[in-house]
Amino acid sequence: MMKKILIADDLEGNRELIREVLASPKYAFSEAESACQVLQIMRNQPADLVISDVKMPGSSGVDLLRELRRKYRETAVILVTAFGTVEGAVEAMKAGARHYFTRPVDIRELRLVVEHALEHIDVRTEVRLLRSALDRKSEFEKMLGHSHTMLQVIDQAARIAPTSSSVLIQGETGTGKELLARAIHANSSRRDKPFITVNCGAIPRDLLESELFGHVRGSFTGALMDRRGKAEAADGGTLFLDEIGEIPVDLQSKVLQLVERGEIEKVGAVTSARVDIRILAATHRNLPAMVENGTFREDLYYRLNVIPLRLPSLRQREEDIPELVQFFFERSCNKHGRKNLTLPERILDRFSAHCWPGNVRELQNTVERIVVLAHGSEIRWSDLPPFLQSDPAPLEVIQLDLPPKGISLGAIEKEVLLRALQKCNWNQSLAARYLALSRKTLIYRMRKYNLDPRKPLYITPAGSSVRQMGVVG
Repeated sequence: MMKKILIADDLEGNRELIREVLASPKYAFSEAESACQVLQIMRNQPADLVISDVKMPGSSGVDLLRELRRKYRETAVILVTAFGTVEGAVEAMKAGARHYFTRPVDIRELRLVVEHALEHIDVRTEVRLLRSALDRKSEFEKMLGHSHTMLQVIDQAARIAPTSSSVLIQGETGTGKELLARAIHANSSRRDKPFITVNCGAIPRDLLESELFGHVRGSFTGALMDRRGKAEAADGGTLFLDEIGEIPVDLQSKVLQLVERGEIEKVGAVTSARVDIRILAATHRNLPAMVENGTFREDLYYRLNVIPLRLPSLRQREEDIPELVQFFFERSCNKHGRKNLTLPERILDRFSAHCWPGNVRELQNTVERIVVLAHGSEIRWSDLPPFLQSDPAPLEVIQLDLPPKGISLGAIEKEVLLRALQKCNWNQSLAARYLALSRKTLIYRMRKYNLDPRKPLYITPAGSSVRQMGVVG
C-alpha cells in the first residue's frame, strides 16, 4: 500500500529537495509551509510520516512534534534543522522524533531512515491488528468445540459482532448462551464499555422493573434513595437480557420502549431518559409459540429477533464431547490441586454415551465432581456417577446360534445396525447411544453398509433376517 509522506518547511527549495531525494512509486507526497498547515492536512488526510523543519513560522518543529505525538500516535516524525545542537537533538528524541537530521542532510541516510520508519509503522500496525484479532478470537475460543454446527454459530456471531444489531440467542439451558453473548460484546466497538447481565428469570416480578430500569426515591416502600437500573449502568455498552421469555407481559411494553428508542422510565419517574446500549437477549423458551398464545408480545419478539442465533444442544454435537471433557478435566485438576490425576481413554468414551440433558453446564459440573471425589491417581469406573456406569445389556441376554457352515460377521453387524436404527425410528443420535457408539462411527458404518431409510429395501418385518443368520434377540 502506498505510504503518505508530508514534508513541512517554509522554504519551497528544501521541500522540493527532500521530495526529489525520496521520489518513489511507493510514496505519495504532500507539502506544508507551517505547523498550522500540517495539522490542517493531517485532519483531512493523516500521513504515515512527517518530515519537518525545526524552525518555521508560528510553532516550532518540536512543538509540532509534540502535537502530532498527542493526536496521531501512529505517525512517525523526522526533524531537520540547519542549526543542530546536542541539546536540540536530545529534546527532539525525548519528544518522540524518529530521527533528527542536521543540514546538509546525508541523502543515503535519509532514504534509509525513511524506509525503516515506514517499515516500523507496518510492523506496529500488524502487531496491533494481530493482538486485536487474538483478543477477539480468544473470546470465541472459549466456545469449545469443532463440530460443524458449533463452528457455524461462532462464524455467524463473529460476523455480526461488529454491528449494532440486536441479537436473540436461542438454545437449551446450559448450552453457553451468556458465553456467546460476552464473545459478541468483546468483538464489538463497545468492547471497552460495560457488559451488564440481567437474568429475567431469577428476579421476582415486583423487583424486576426496578432492577432493569431503576427507581426514584419514595416510589415504593423501601425506596429510600434514587437508584439507577441495569439499563442505565450499561449506557455506552451492551445489555444482556438472559431468559427474556420470563419477562411478564405487563413489563414487556417498557422493554419494547428500551429496544426501539433506547428510552428508560424509572419506577416513580414522570419523565423518561435515553441510553445508548446494544441489546443481546437469550432464551430457552419457544418465543413464537408464546407469541401465539399471547404470553409474549409479537412486536417485542420481532424487535429482538433481528439476528437470530441458535446454539446446538450437546447431543447435537457429540463429536465435541471428548474435547470438552478433556478441557474441563484439566481445568478442574488445576483448580483443586490434582494435577497428577489422569483420565484413561476407556473412561473418556463413557461420556459420549450419555445424552446430557443439562448440556455443557451439566458436563462441566459432572467432570468437576468426578475430579474432586476420585480416590486414586487415575479415574476409575467406580469414580463415575451411576448414570455413567450403567452398561448396555450384557452379551449373555443375546442368544447366538452359530450355524455349522460359518457366518458373515459383516452381515451380522449390518443387520444389528439396521435393527437399532429401526428401533430408534432412524434417529442417528439415539441409535448411536443405543449401540454405545459415537454418532460419527454410526454414520461411517451406515455408509459402509449403504443403510438408508429412504430405500424400500429396509421396510421389512423386523427380526426375520436376524434369525436366518443365527442371532436370536
